[in-house]
Amino acid sequence: MSQTPTLIIVPGWRDSGPGHWQTLWAESLVGAVRVKQDDWMQPTRNAWVRSISDTILAQPGPVVVIAHSLGCIATTHLPPEVASRIQGALLVAPADPERRGPLVDFAPVPYQALPYRSVLVASSNDPFCPVRTAGAYARAWGSEFVRLQNAGHINIESGFGEWPLGLALLQSLVGSPLHPLPAASPAASVSSLGFQIA
Repeated sequence: MSQTPTLIIVPGWRDSGPGHWQTLWAESLVGAVRVKQDDWMQPTRNAWVRSISDTILAQPGPVVVIAHSLGCIATTHLPPEVASRIQGALLVAPADPERRGPLVDFAPVPYQALPYRSVLVASSNDPFCPVRTAGAYARAWGSEFVRLQNAGHINIESGFGEWPLGLALLQSLVGSPLHPLPAASPAASVSSLGFQIA
């Protein structure tokens, strides 16, 4: 696939708010499309998978998925005809829906190899998913596993704004340089963090 992939940003439960790295990337990177859900607060697997599927299938070519938290789990539930459009996936701080709570509709989590390259990033002290569970996901999905020390849920609350390491991992999946939107001020600050976008 020589076509530049579309970046599909898949937020998790309750969406990713202002200042979150997903929001900053959506606002600053060329080709980024953010998935919208009808209900961020009471997620259901069928509705979320349908929204992600529709967003991916609406793109003209291959995509790279950028998922956070419950968005990672929803991505692993995508049907084969949608997964076949995915070139790669950056799966960050996956949730653990096997625990009781509002995410239980996403259990059981699929434990089979994903049909595309993926990088799973997890934290040693994520309150929403033990790092051991994240490691088991990575082994089952065939993902490259990046373990961060004391990074919480890798979100704005744990100090992750623009997140240059994440951009470097994303670029490895895209296979070509990431391009900032020319008029977007967030892009300027992203490139000023020592990560070369273009």
